[in-house]
Amino acid sequence: MIRTLLVANRGEIACRVFRTCRELGITPVAVHSDADAGALHVRVALAAGGAAVRLPGNAAADTYLRADLLVAAARAAGADAVHPGYGFLSESAEFARAVTAAGLTWVGPPPEAVEAMASKTRAKELMGLAPFDPEKAVESDLPLLVKAAAGGGGRGMRVVRALVELDAALASAAAEAEAAFGDGEVFVEPYVEGGRHVEVQVLADAHGGVWTLGTRDCSLQRRHQKVVEEAPAPGLAAGVVSSLEETAVRAARAIGYVGAGTVEFLLAPDGRAQFLEMNTRLQVEHPVTEAVYGVDLVALQLCVAEGAPLPPDPPRPSGHAVEARLYAEDPAADFAPQTGVLHSLMLPAAAGPPRTSEGGSFPAARGVRAPYTAGGPGRSPGGAPVSGRGGIGEPPTLRLDTGYAAGDTVTPYYDALLAKAVVHAPTRAEAIRALTSALRGARIHGPTTNRDLLVRSLGHEEFARAQMTTSFYDRHLPELTRPPRDEPTAPTPLHLAALAAALADAAARRQAPGGVLPARFGGWRNIVSQPQAKTYRAEPGGAEVEVRYRLTRDGVRADDLPGVHVLAAAPGRVVLEVAGVARAFDVAGYAGGHPAYVDGPHGSYALRPLSRFPDPRADTPPGSLLAPMPGTVVRLADGIAPGRSVQQGQPLLWLEAMKMEHEVAAPATGVLSALHAAPGRQVEVGALLAVVEEAVVEDAPPRDQEGTQP
Repeated sequence: MIRTLLVANRGEIACRVFRTCRELGITPVAVHSDADAGALHVRVALAAGGAAVRLPGNAAADTYLRADLLVAAARAAGADAVHPGYGFLSESAEFARAVTAAGLTWVGPPPEAVEAMASKTRAKELMGLAPFDPEKAVESDLPLLVKAAAGGGGRGMRVVRALVELDAALASAAAEAEAAFGDGEVFVEPYVEGGRHVEVQVLADAHGGVWTLGTRDCSLQRRHQKVVEEAPAPGLAAGVVSSLEETAVRAARAIGYVGAGTVEFLLAPDGRAQFLEMNTRLQVEHPVTEAVYGVDLVALQLCVAEGAPLPPDPPRPSGHAVEARLYAEDPAADFAPQTGVLHSLMLPAAAGPPRTSEGGSFPAARGVRAPYTAGGPGRSPGGAPVSGRGGIGEPPTLRLDTGYAAGDTVTPYYDALLAKAVVHAPTRAEAIRALTSALRGARIHGPTTNRDLLVRSLGHEEFARAQMTTSFYDRHLPELTRPPRDEPTAPTPLHLAALAAALADAAARRQAPGGVLPARFGGWRNIVSQPQAKTYRAEPGGAEVEVRYRLTRDGVRADDLPGVHVLAAAPGRVVLEVAGVARAFDVAGYAGGHPAYVDGPHGSYALRPLSRFPDPRADTPPGSLLAPMPGTVVRLADGIAPGRSVQQGQPLLWLEAMKMEHEVAAPATGVLSALHAAPGRQVEVGALLAVVEEAVVEDAPPRDQEGTQP
């Protein structure tokens, strides 16, 4: 019987496991790096009467990837079991052995099963698939995919479309895999163009019982990391589903699998299924399966780890669930990770209260006596009754799994995932609509996120018709990140947001009765003011906008926005009427020089006020290469040194931020006159990495009137 559980992980998944611990009456134990000392998963564990153990350092290699420190932490806290979560050491056979050797219960498959599938190359051999030899690659084999043999999440993965790129891709993928998983082994396989990423959830006990809990589609991916997932995978013929499930069961039985796992496939356009790998852990996207099947997979993992058998038959599915991953990143800047203070992370509830990783009130689970979920069959992962498990007319439900709360800081050391928003509804169309509405109405203030990209992706015709493939973002990213076109004769959404920000700020400064800037002044006849101007810069993107307004005897007037009338203006909310239609804009400001955040009917804007007087800036030499993000310099390009000639766009170095490598290229063609970067150096945004003196192009010889040289 598990009484005290250490989660060898952090962030959202640690909070998720702790929620089930609370329901089961299990004492939680958190581990944390120095950067995570005040993180939400630590606060949740302590609030539940549990414990937290420090892992000295910040880098994953020094903390969450140290099996010895994790086992020592479990012993120090009196834990009797370890749950690995996902990522980090969740698929390490050595870690599983270290846990069991210490006399602790490992909440996962046996080390031998982990070992059999942890290496994707060995997994393919186990499934009877011959490995591809990169040394024998020819043009007709292209495109190829380089993949890390250990781990997942898109790290250590590169698409190769020209043979001359293969060696560099192998080296780059190996370095990234070593940094992320402590294992630099990579392999090569044919890359399927236009395929769908489909997977099958399996759950097995130690008594020979194996469940399959349907399919999931995870085709919407950026950098080979999943962004949107759903269950069941739409549009699959019954025969295809049966074949995938049979293969998944065969894979699980072949290695004596115990616990939760996922078998992943790539479906080619002609319907052929290519086995990719088996993930011997809980998947990030497990909530969509929980929603559709009414199960708590973490509770079932714990029951199986305690030796309980699964019931003979799994539950029946109901409805459809879609999950969207909120990342702290800028999709328009090649998904560059973002850091900083997260001031607000709130989603409006769909029908019924949202469930979050750190909150809620749910009854305790009772193991196999309530085998399907912590609360029993037909209930949500938290134990609350599930809306939408019936039929037409049932309202959708929203679930938010997160590892952050307002006031937390997003650091550059770990994954950029902020939260997962999951909606379950009777039909796919209803789930997509409810999730889109929840994301559009979210209040996310702080680092730039991919929220707008998610909203546009869910509304894309290709996704709506379930015709998406893994190349979705390769084909559609420019249009999905392009700023919306504004009508030339209408006030633009950016102008309206800027006006709302300016009026809210004026209301706060004016200190009018009730903190309200009068929009209709009535008898106040002596408050006519000179025109006021305010300039803002939108972040990200950098678009600048100026708005002008003045106080008149008839109210607030925006002279440069014809057809716009100010109905009310308070520090937190401004109501504008445009062409006879009133709209509300919520405005939030935070101390410390942060932007004003405006959430309105046309979207959300982060607007930084600009001074009328230019701020002095530190001089930087022409051709300076500045760090585009905070991170660690992991390596320099071969032969790079001061005095070397470089070409514009040539890779000079690589930064590691949020567990991903990011290439930094020469800003111009010329000579590298200075190099301030070195492997292992920590840098902040804007740090000077190198200086390239641009090459001077000599004047061409004169030409005659015919355009030819004499």
